[in-house]
Amino acid sequence: MSPAPPTIDRGGEPALRPMPAPPFWLTGLESRVAFEYASWRLLLPLLERLPSGDGHSVLVLPGFTAGDRSTRALRQLLRRLGYRTYGWRLGANLGPTAKIVNGLEDRVQHILNHRDEPFSIVGWSLGGIFAREIARLHPESVRQVITLGSPIRMSDGDDSAVSGLWDSLQHLHEPGTYSNMLNDQRSSPPVPTTSIYSRTDGIVHWRACLESKGPISENVEVFGSHCGLGVNASAAFVIADRLAQPRDSWSKFRSPLYLRGWYPYPANWRESQRTIGAELRL
Repeated sequence: MSPAPPTIDRGGEPALRPMPAPPFWLTGLESRVAFEYASWRLLLPLLERLPSGDGHSVLVLPGFTAGDRSTRALRQLLRRLGYRTYGWRLGANLGPTAKIVNGLEDRVQHILNHRDEPFSIVGWSLGGIFAREIARLHPESVRQVITLGSPIRMSDGDDSAVSGLWDSLQHLHEPGTYSNMLNDQRSSPPVPTTSIYSRTDGIVHWRACLESKGPISENVEVFGSHCGLGVNASAAFVIADRLAQPRDSWSKFRSPLYLRGWYPYPANWRESQRTIGAELRL
């Protein structure tokens, strides 16, 4: 009989089960990204016919250890759909370093100086956690947030396929910044929020990416890898659909009937999923 999993003491709160990393076989399947990129290139003529919106600004934030090169394909597509897109221009995403924390604030001001109107943010993985934090700090300036495989439910003691690399970089991080951000993730930002996730994510546990059900928050499940979400055609359809909504007229995603097979019925986060006795299964 295997020993019981460790619990996380939350200072008088109910004991929580640590979020596990995905199984090794799923992490190995992250090589699917090559297939997803090839499919993206093949489907690009169709993706360029997706609904365009009003051309507002969209900031796209990369995932952990990645930079603007990783989001280039998505930004190019959004630009062709008529949006004014911005990369973050902060190099590799190494977490909440002083350069990144201050640089994100400067980037927000730069976008608002160019066009003084609310902008949307698309954040991939760790970039989505930064996106949600920006929305909390500047709710009047953020139109909506869309996250791709962002582990918004992770807490200290949880695990992922890149936990070792993260730990090795923590000496670069601003003290207390990430812990405060993780605490903030317990509640949804005060703007419309869409979390796109995959149950076959090989980097973070898919349940870590779930939003709570609410009037301006939603989860959308797609098929794919974590590393391929930025070039995932079904994710691109959701992003284009979300961005094309009229300002101040947000409604939840409904896939068209002919694409219903791309989007399984999504799960929603419940706090009971973290308490001891709840199951965290793939």
